[in-house]
Amino acid sequence: MNVSRILTTASQYAFLGVAAFLSLFPFFWMVISSTNTSIDIISGQMSFGEAFRTNVTNFFTLVDVPLVFWNSAKVAVLATLLTILVSSLAGYGFEMFKSKARDRIYSLVLLTLMVPFAALMIPLFMMMAKTGLINTHVAILLPTIASAFIIFYFRQSTKAFPTELRDAAKVDGLKEWQIFLYIYVPVMRSTYAAAFVIVFMVNWNNYLWPLIVLQSNDTKTITLVVSSLASAYYPDYGVVMIGTILATLPTLLVFFVMQRQFVQGMLGSVK
Repeated sequence: MNVSRILTTASQYAFLGVAAFLSLFPFFWMVISSTNTSIDIISGQMSFGEAFRTNVTNFFTLVDVPLVFWNSAKVAVLATLLTILVSSLAGYGFEMFKSKARDRIYSLVLLTLMVPFAALMIPLFMMMAKTGLINTHVAILLPTIASAFIIFYFRQSTKAFPTELRDAAKVDGLKEWQIFLYIYVPVMRSTYAAAFVIVFMVNWNNYLWPLIVLQSNDTKTITLVVSSLASAYYPDYGVVMIGTILATLPTLLVFFVMQRQFVQGMLGSVK
């Protein structure tokens, strides 16, 4: 029994070790590459070099870093807040208010998950062009506000919300918006935290739609800038790695700061 247990434990740790290595190796390689020249990176050098300061200087020379990060932060934060607000209201409404048409409408919302974004790009672009929103950040925000997945996530999490609290609040004379704001939101704060992490990462790393609608350098986000550096005729991969590291830091910071709440929210815990 002891030998079997030891072998089982060893196999589990071996599997987790391989999974951890595969997950962390791209970050490790990215950091190492940021210290090497483009020639060393192409040759596959896996040791730290001496070109880190040069790569940083070149990146800040080629890119208006404060403007680019401001564009990315503005788009990601506004899109995240609007998406969570609309989706949480929709998820709350779908679960709390019963009607004959509720499940049909909810099914239609979930059906939109099956529609690939590639099928929506041309109609969305035509809509933004007719309203004069091309090359503006509003064109990025509008299609992301109503997220079917986040609505689904909030409705599923709302199933664990104690309905007794809502009934007691109604007896005390609270209106529905007061119940939502003062009772539902504090109780479901771990769900909001998990949704914030998910939606922020999606919007910060969003690439395809901003590439279509943003046409001037003054409006581009960090993902577009790094992509343009990598697609140059003679790309400097050391500079590209510096940009990739800087683009990764905000999402890592958000995740590690809200890690505990994220895990609680994904497990469906209600405080």
